[in-house]
Amino acid sequence: METLIVELGEQRYPIYIGERLLHKNALFENAIVGKKVMIVSNDVVAPLYLQICKDSLKNFSVDEIILADGEKYKNLVFFEKILTALLNKKHTRDTTIIALGGGVIGDMAGFAAACYQRGIAFIQVPTTLLAQVDSSVGGKTAVNHALGKNMIGAFHQPQAVIIDIMCLQTLPAREFAAGMAEVIKYGIIYDADFFLWLENNVVDIKTLNPVALTYIIKRCCAIKASVVAEDEKEQGARILLNLGHTFGHAIEAEQGYGKWLHGEAVAVGIVLASKMSRLLGLIDSLQLQRIRTLMENFDLPVDAPKAMGLSCFMRHMQLDKKVLNGNLRFVLPTSIGCCALFDNVTQAQLHTVIENSVDG
Repeated sequence: METLIVELGEQRYPIYIGERLLHKNALFENAIVGKKVMIVSNDVVAPLYLQICKDSLKNFSVDEIILADGEKYKNLVFFEKILTALLNKKHTRDTTIIALGGGVIGDMAGFAAACYQRGIAFIQVPTTLLAQVDSSVGGKTAVNHALGKNMIGAFHQPQAVIIDIMCLQTLPAREFAAGMAEVIKYGIIYDADFFLWLENNVVDIKTLNPVALTYIIKRCCAIKASVVAEDEKEQGARILLNLGHTFGHAIEAEQGYGKWLHGEAVAVGIVLASKMSRLLGLIDSLQLQRIRTLMENFDLPVDAPKAMGLSCFMRHMQLDKKVLNGNLRFVLPTSIGCCALFDNVTQAQLHTVIENSVDG
């Protein structure tokens, strides 16, 4: 088992990475506050892992709520279902919520923990690659609104993140590929050597080699932990982790949450951001091609959806959380391994990039 620490003073917490960690009673017992637990999961993950998780919680009073699976259910209606379950079961401030699932469950359960009785403890148990390498770490919790993704939420750090890589054995190939978009993102933003390692180890990763999986999860979590420790509330360096998300969130909102997986939309968003970098002369054509090819090698889309022109993107991007004083700001790669925030992108440049990037 590998262990990392997110250094946030009194809020510091561990990230555990390894095989069969759902069976490790002590990992849960060390992180749980009080004697009551509410497990939040969905109807895909629960049949696979809920009982295993409950078997590791025999010293606690355990309730559960099982939600429908999918991004389209990440909204205030299903968020309220979690709160109602907590109230019906008479949970109090010494309850710990366990988020057992992917990014949607982690975000909603975490937001419920942030809000219930003004804040209770929670533990992240991510079961998808995307959640394991990104969304489970850092304390961002939220639900979507019809007009924008993750517009309603709070920063609320977990007690621990327990990452069992065996959960990836049951993850559909499309979901695994979506997670790889976030893995590739970390290489582009922070680590050129990691990006090169990904290029050279596509087969091992796609065949779920446990050594390769442990390495990529640990590397991504280490980067995320370092960034969060420096900038917990996304006022500075943490903004760079949004590479591709300004474009990607627009795709998700326009297409309908769930039609495109988050990682798929981010993959296209990263390629669009890279094309903008190439247009501005920040990267060369070889770097752009390497980024595009690595996405394709992991079976990810690289072109924007049909019928999404500039006006469509702009309507959604104006709601992006990086907008400052009415100005759109974009995270753009300046090389593979380095990114920066730019606020001088023109609509003409956006038009050029978007109109030349639409699928078919």
